[in-house]
Amino acid sequence: MSATESKTELFNIGTVDTAEPEQERAGARGKAHIFERYLQPCVAELLGSALFIFVGCTSVIENAEGTGRLQPALAHGLALAVVIAVFGEISGGHFNPAVSLAVYLTGGLRILLLLPYILAQMFGGMIGAGLAKAIASSESYANASGAAFNAVKNDSQVGAATVAEMVMTLFLTTVVCMGAVNGRTRSSLAPLCIGLTVAADILAGGAVSGACMNPARAFGPAVVVNHWDYHWIYWVGPLTGALLTASFVRLLLGDQKTRVVLK
Repeated sequence: MSATESKTELFNIGTVDTAEPEQERAGARGKAHIFERYLQPCVAELLGSALFIFVGCTSVIENAEGTGRLQPALAHGLALAVVIAVFGEISGGHFNPAVSLAVYLTGGLRILLLLPYILAQMFGGMIGAGLAKAIASSESYANASGAAFNAVKNDSQVGAATVAEMVMTLFLTTVVCMGAVNGRTRSSLAPLCIGLTVAADILAGGAVSGACMNPARAFGPAVVVNHWDYHWIYWVGPLTGALLTASFVRLLLGDQKTRVVLK
């Protein structure tokens, strides 16, 4: 993005291809264009996901015997708001496969970047979880199960946890798509609103499912600590929530450019 473009364009990464003179497509400028269009956004997603998940995992590990859900909620929400504000102009600031899916389905991301984004986010999750392990004491790390999601203890909790993840992710991705993708409702406060949504979801649903809302956040510590109990919940719930958000925005809530009916 150019410096003159609005900060509210955060999540719209390359949805419109602008024509450029042939001389700007050649040589060094052409290489820079490819780098900024494809590689740099993936690097931003990798680094941003690693930093966000490092802070999130560390807050859980250091809070294993502490203050309930307040510390993880604030840490996740504040860290996410910051990395979105910092990296949003480069990649859109997703740091979450469910968010990338919802943004793609609502027209804010090119299909060529969807899979690379998800892979970058998952690798970032592993890096962040690994860094959290590196600085934690062995006792705190063990008490918190390495910040892997372990709120679901038996099959009787599966239904409630899956629905909770779906609804909380629906809330999160709706805020993302309406606050940063949909032209009529974009806001320069989108990073703050998204961070606050994550914090609110953790405060509300942390006891039910752990309030993940992010498959990369679940995947990273699961790999590092090798904890896979009910891991599928943290893919099915968030991705279903993302699909619901895309349906609502495309059919009901989007502006004329985004909506696919009644234009």
